[in-house]
Amino acid sequence: MKPRYRQVAIGGCLNNASVEHRADGGFVLRSAEALAAYPPQLGERLAHWAQAAPHRLLAAQRGADGGWRRISYAEMMARARSLGQALLDRGLGVERPLVILSDNDLEHLSLMLGAMWAGIPSVSISPAYSLISTDFDRLRHILAKVTPGAVYAADSSYAAAIDAAVDADTRVILGAGGREGRATERFADLLDTAPGPALDDAHARVGPDTIVKLMFTSGSTKAPKGVVMTQRMWCANQQMTLQAMPFLAEQPPVVLDWLPWNHTFGGNHNLGIVLYNGGSLYIDDGKPVPGRFEATLRNLREVAPTIFFNVPKGFDELIAALQADAALRDHFFSRLQLAECGGAGLSQKSLDAFNQLAEAAGGERIRLAAGLGMTETAPTCTFAIPEEARAGFIGWPVPGVDVKLVPAGDKAEVRFRGPNVMPGYWREPELTQEAFDDEGYYCTGDAVRPTDPADPTQGLMFDGRIAEDFKLSTGTFVSVGPLRARVVALGFPCVHDAVVTGLGRDEIGLLIVPRLNETCRLAGLPDGASAAEILAHGAVRDFFQALANQLWAQGTGSANRPARLLLLAEPPSINGGEITDKGSINQRAVLSRRAALVELLHEAPAGHPDVITPHRRPS
Repeated sequence: MKPRYRQVAIGGCLNNASVEHRADGGFVLRSAEALAAYPPQLGERLAHWAQAAPHRLLAAQRGADGGWRRISYAEMMARARSLGQALLDRGLGVERPLVILSDNDLEHLSLMLGAMWAGIPSVSISPAYSLISTDFDRLRHILAKVTPGAVYAADSSYAAAIDAAVDADTRVILGAGGREGRATERFADLLDTAPGPALDDAHARVGPDTIVKLMFTSGSTKAPKGVVMTQRMWCANQQMTLQAMPFLAEQPPVVLDWLPWNHTFGGNHNLGIVLYNGGSLYIDDGKPVPGRFEATLRNLREVAPTIFFNVPKGFDELIAALQADAALRDHFFSRLQLAECGGAGLSQKSLDAFNQLAEAAGGERIRLAAGLGMTETAPTCTFAIPEEARAGFIGWPVPGVDVKLVPAGDKAEVRFRGPNVMPGYWREPELTQEAFDDEGYYCTGDAVRPTDPADPTQGLMFDGRIAEDFKLSTGTFVSVGPLRARVVALGFPCVHDAVVTGLGRDEIGLLIVPRLNETCRLAGLPDGASAAEILAHGAVRDFFQALANQLWAQGTGSANRPARLLLLAEPPSINGGEITDKGSINQRAVLSRRAALVELLHEAPAGHPDVITPHRRPS
C-alpha cells in the first residue's frame, strides 16, 4: 500500500520547468512559474509584522534560569531602531561594518537587524575561529578583509581572540563582562540609544543593492571569501522559497534551530523563512555533538516545530532519541509540516527510521525537502519536496533562477543566474571575475546531471564536486562525491566522512574519518579511551573490515572499488584547514597535510597493521 503523507501546500513551480538546449551539449533549465514581486529590503517584513502582529514571538532563547527569554516583533522593531542609531553614532558603515564573533543568541540577532535597518553590513564569523582555533589565522584574514568599525562578542571568553586579531583602535562591544586593559562597551548601553533623524535618513537609503551582510565561505577549497549579500538577494530568495513552500504563508512557521548564522543555511535560509513569513524562532542551545544534544531534546519537549532543519548527524541523534521516547516522538511530529536536511543527504537507513517514527506518531509520513544552494546564491537555486525522497535528487529551478549545465569532461558543471546571485566577493575583483562566465552565470564547481538524460525537465541529481575528482594512472576518472556519500552511508554510524586517495595511482584508497564516540560505544570501552585504543579494538577492526569487504563487493571497477582503508586516529584540524567550522572535510587540505599517510596507505606491504584491505573475490 502506498504510504500516506501529511498534506501541505506544495508550490506548482516544482516539477514544472522548461529546457533550452545548447550547441555544446548542455542546456538551461528555468521554472515555468514567474518570480512574484518581493520587497526591496527585508526591513519591510520586520516592520510589517511589528504592525500586523506586534505581540507575536519573533525569537526566544534559554536564559540562565532555564526559562525562555522572549522578544516579540514590536520589541525587536524597537531594538533594531535603537541599535541602528547606536551603530551610526559610532561611525559604522559599508567600509566599516559590524563584526559579530558570537554564536546565535538574542543579542546577535538584535545587532544584525539593527545594522540591517541602518544600512550597515554585518559580518557574523564562526565562533570556532575564536574559541577552537589556536592560531586565529582565519579570524585575522577575515578582519583584515572587512576592516570592522566595531566587534561584538557575547562575553570575555572571546578575549584571547580579540587580543590576538582585533586592532587596538577598533571598538569592542561585549554582551557581558569586560576586558582588563582594553576599552569595551556594553551591549545594554547601545540598546538604550534613542533613535533620531539620522537613523531615518539612513534607513530611507536602504534599497535592493544595499549590502545587508558579508558572509564568508567556509574555505573548503581556498581561503574564506567574503560574499556580498544584498537586500535583493535575500528578499528574492525568500520569495522563491515561499513559492516552493506556500504553506509558509498559511500558518506562521515555528522553528527550533541551532544552525549557525555565519552559514547560509542557518543565517539566510532558516532565519529568512522566519522573518519573511512572520514566524517564531526558538534558538536551540543544543547541537548534534557529544554532550550537547540533550539540550536540543529538552527544547523539543517544549517546542513542537512546524518545520525542522538539521544536518545528517542531527537527524541521526534525533531518530535515536525518538525511538526511545514515544511521548517526545508524538510531540515532535504533532504539527510538523516539513523537514529539511542540509549539508548532505540522509542515509537510507535514517530515512526509513524517520518515516517509521512519523507513521507511528500520526499515521502519516512527513515530506523531506532537498535542493542545491550555496552562500553565493542566498542560498536556494533548486528545490524538491517529493513524497519519496531519493539520495542526490535536488529537484527543479525555483522561480527566477536560470540553471545552466555545462559539459566538463565526463560530467556537467551547474551554473546559476538570477536576482539571488551575489554581485561578487568583497574586495576581491579578480576572484569575482573568475566566478562568472561570459553570460553572467555563477560557476559553482558542482557537478549535476539530469535524472532522465532524455528529458531534463524531470529534475536534477547532484553529482559531486568537479574540483575533487581526479584520474587514476589508467586515465580513469574517479567521481569523489558519490563515492564519499556511499562510504558514509554504508559505514553508518561509525563513519563521519572519508577522503578518497589515488591520484596518479592504479587503485583508490580511503582515509576514513571515524566517529570516535560511536566506535568507542561499539568497542564497549569507557569514555576517555584514546583514539588509538578505540581504533585498534577487535570489534572496531571487524566493523571496518566488513565495510572494506562490502565496498569492494559492490564496486564495479577501479574508480569505485577502494583497495585500501586507513583509519585516522588524529581528527582533521581546523587550524590546518582540513575541516571547516561546520564539520565538512577539505579533501585537498587533508591530502596535502597527510601526504605521508597517503604514501603509507598505498605503499605499505601486505599485512601492515594500520591498513585494512578487502577480502577480494573474483569479479
